[in-house]
Amino acid sequence: MNDTLQALIPQTRRDILRMVHKVNSGHPGASLGCTEFFIALYHKIMHLKPGFDMNGIGEDLFFLSNGHISPIFYSTLARRGYFPVAELSTFRLLNSRLQGHPGTHEGLPGIRVASGSLGQGMSVAIGAALSKKLNKDDRLVFSLHGDGELQEGQNWEAIMYAAGNQVDNLIATIDYNGQQIDGATDTVLPLGDLKGKFEAFGWEVLTIKEGNNIDAILHGLERAKAKTGNGKPICVLLHTVMGHGVDFMMHTHAWHGKAPNNEQLKIALNQNPETLGDY
Repeated sequence: MNDTLQALIPQTRRDILRMVHKVNSGHPGASLGCTEFFIALYHKIMHLKPGFDMNGIGEDLFFLSNGHISPIFYSTLARRGYFPVAELSTFRLLNSRLQGHPGTHEGLPGIRVASGSLGQGMSVAIGAALSKKLNKDDRLVFSLHGDGELQEGQNWEAIMYAAGNQVDNLIATIDYNGQQIDGATDTVLPLGDLKGKFEAFGWEVLTIKEGNNIDAILHGLERAKAKTGNGKPICVLLHTVMGHGVDFMMHTHAWHGKAPNNEQLKIALNQNPETLGDY
């Protein structure tokens, strides 16, 4: 991993914490847990063109299904140059382009679909992947989904459809942190053997056990890319820790949608030293 990616990890976490603290609203838990994934995806894994074109022809596409983790998405897009980093300070404010769930009506660069209605992102990603096939565009479609989100039935219709139609230019990652808004997924509604389920539906499945290790993520996603084009959609089970990088937020659903107070923010920022400069 190069120094630039290393520097982005604590800086991105600082962005997330400052955004949700300022408005006392938002979802820091899974945003913090997915930090390494987003940095790896947008700075190394995906082929992206300069600027932003809604159609995304000739470049890889990403769709965030669990749209409530918008803080990590916005920070990543800003740090990748899609819009000014200073705009992060407008998160969830009235008339801001950076609303709690990503939307398209304000034309925010990097956002191709409104998301946050859980269970729908898989269908969207499959549609985009099929569109690339029809256009003979050999670039890939990536998506991210919460593990608790898989309790929504629409996912499984889409998962069955993707395999049945050989949508093999899709890499769908599951944020497998074992937590959701009301508690542990095993308590709310156990997911069972996710690997076995996806395989039974006809998918190729890879597991990244160290989902907060950026080198492990880079290696795992490169493996996933190498398996595309072989007749099966790809699922990546990414084992992350909710709230990773802030000790009192880790391993609990309590910070799914809760903002830190002033003292908690200070503690959290001290655990993530400033690297690139805050917005």
